[in-house]
Amino acid sequence: MATLQVQSSLQPLTLDLSAFTPQLKMSDEQFLEFCRTNRDLRIERLATGEVIVMPPAFSDTGNRNAKLLYQVMAWAEEDGTGETFDSSAGFTLPNGSTKSPDVSWIRLDRWHQLSDEEQASFAPICPDFVIELRSSSDSLKRLQAKMVEYIENGVKLGILVDRKNQTVYIYQPDQDPQIREKPATVDCSPELQGLSLKMKRIW
Repeated sequence: MATLQVQSSLQPLTLDLSAFTPQLKMSDEQFLEFCRTNRDLRIERLATGEVIVMPPAFSDTGNRNAKLLYQVMAWAEEDGTGETFDSSAGFTLPNGSTKSPDVSWIRLDRWHQLSDEEQASFAPICPDFVIELRSSSDSLKRLQAKMVEYIENGVKLGILVDRKNQTVYIYQPDQDPQIREKPATVDCSPELQGLSLKMKRIW
């Protein structure tokens, strides 16, 4: 049957798998139905077909996610060249994995190349920009590997925020990650020209 990695430090999660026959991988249609059946969970799929089930974000992490999302959305409304997405949006990357970044942004010209049906599903597109915010239960190594996967699949700029250590990791193609400790701001230019993330309220 499909492999489920259930991440929970609180209690076991009960999942409704009754609609699925045993198999090694879920098809796109079955994965979509699985997510619809378990709407209260955050679900991603690896390129290998393994399904990762995560509990809802803790309240403080959700609060900081909202602050980061607000900054990107405010910039995007003024800039007008792309669309912003929150952590509930899932995207099917070129390698077949399905990811839901905490914050993401896609250029309008790329987004409009998708059909209405594609936009209304786990859109087959890799965002141009992503932010991942580490919560207290997240593995830093897992998130770092996830950022590398984003870059390998087409992300132009990735920001990993480690609140626990007040450290920001900046990922770009063909470059080693930049590591910044306790930055007051994070400049996202030139990929997102004029966007500077204010970190004071994120820590």
